[in-house]
Amino acid sequence: MRVTMLLADAAQEVNGKLYILGGGWSVTGPDLPPMALAVKVDVPWGDANTAHQFSLFLVDADGRAVRLGDERDVTFSGQFEVGRPAGLPPGSDIDFAFAVPVPPLPLPAGRYAWQLSIDGDTREDWQRTFQVRARS
Repeated sequence: MRVTMLLADAAQEVNGKLYILGGGWSVTGPDLPPMALAVKVDVPWGDANTAHQFSLFLVDADGRAVRLGDERDVTFSGQFEVGRPAGLPPGSDIDFAFAVPVPPLPLPAGRYAWQLSIDGDTREDWQRTFQVRARS
């Protein structure tokens, strides 16, 4: 599967399309506003008509899960399944898009990444990094 991820001020998925406001940033803070992750997955023909599990989790610069004060990892999970549309040539990838709104998070200055996992598979290019500025 190929994945495209974008950090945005806000994002929404409607009828398979992503609507993005303030997208494409990688530096924020020091106080984090709400953000969103816009994600597009190119699902291979052979992986259609099968349920897939996904998780998005926030990690720090060392790859460790970011935890909030109550010791919960910052993560979002779900499931998707795409069908093969009528008339689509065999072998074509099938689009699946989704958006995840993220409330303001109390993150200290540093580098972070949203990491995507699909069916337990996590790849280096399935992440979007960002930097939180220090308070001056």
